[in-house]
Amino acid sequence: MVRVKNITRIALFALATAALFAQPKEIPFDSVPNVFKLPPDLYFGEASGVAINSKHHIFVFSRGNSTGPAYGATAAQLLEFDATGKYLREVGHNLYAWSYAHAVRIDKDDNIWAIDKGSDMIIKFDPQGRVLMVFGRKKEASDEAGPWTRVNPPRPPVDGQFRQPTDVTWDLQGNIFISDGYINSRVAKFDKNGRWVKSFGTPGRENGQLNTPHSIAADAKGNIYVADRGNRRIQVFDPEGTYQRSITVDVPVGPGVQAWMGATPQGQGQGTMGSGAPWAICITPGPGTQYLYSADAYPGRIYKLSLDGKLLGYLGTTGRQPKEFGWIHELACPSENEVWAAEILNWRVQKLILHPAK
Repeated sequence: MVRVKNITRIALFALATAALFAQPKEIPFDSVPNVFKLPPDLYFGEASGVAINSKHHIFVFSRGNSTGPAYGATAAQLLEFDATGKYLREVGHNLYAWSYAHAVRIDKDDNIWAIDKGSDMIIKFDPQGRVLMVFGRKKEASDEAGPWTRVNPPRPPVDGQFRQPTDVTWDLQGNIFISDGYINSRVAKFDKNGRWVKSFGTPGRENGQLNTPHSIAADAKGNIYVADRGNRRIQVFDPEGTYQRSITVDVPVGPGVQAWMGATPQGQGQGTMGSGAPWAICITPGPGTQYLYSADAYPGRIYKLSLDGKLLGYLGTTGRQPKEFGWIHELACPSENEVWAAEILNWRVQKLILHPAK
């Protein structure tokens, strides 16, 4: 009997030890200070987007330059910096599409894509900053211009038009996938020449349905990862829009973690403000092993995952200091251990260097 009890204790200890080591670990990291060298009269507003091109130039899409009428003041400015953070230029100064910056992406040919939530438009620039393609159309000033409102049931989506789009990505054939986020809750697909193909996803909570697709990325096989923020999950689709699987992140929130503003959510929080709700995602480039990074607003963490959804670690918390975050709105991950985070509430972009070996 004593021997059986001892064996049982050993087995339970082994299981507990295995569970302990299986828990995701906090990844040590640094925030590089004073990355950006801005001219004296230039400022970031709410930093809604960040992207890196093949020269390691940094593009920041900021809700700055707040002048001119939209349905509110125009708040969109696209700035380019070299690899050292030296300011180079403003892309698209006084562009007709600028209204309310949301995200910026760079494709494999270093073309620059800007997603403007306020004008319902997506603009493709060549590397020199000239407009190549236009998607969507904003409301005319001759009309009673105003933001699209949410009604129940939702208005039916219109092919080729958007209601508060959020992000863009591409598959291996160059097909274009735009997350048509806040109102339509779908993904729009165009071919590489800009011709409408189809859309997939409808508002809802079932698999394949979406609730504010807020960020989008593709892996080296062309699978499309959609940050289904309102449903607190990342959904994976094939290039035809067929649902493959869902990824959720569940890491307990430690004691004393406060929201950046407002009431601190109870427990893990719910929906958009829930722990693990994906506000921003990025996938490291191939070839080789790719990693998926996802950021939430509360408790203000970045999560490192394998593409099959295994949680490998996490970092950060809410706050205003370096290495803390105020609503990460877009991530760029040019390599496994280099991540850039654009923050809405702190009006900044942080360059993060991860040290997983520590």
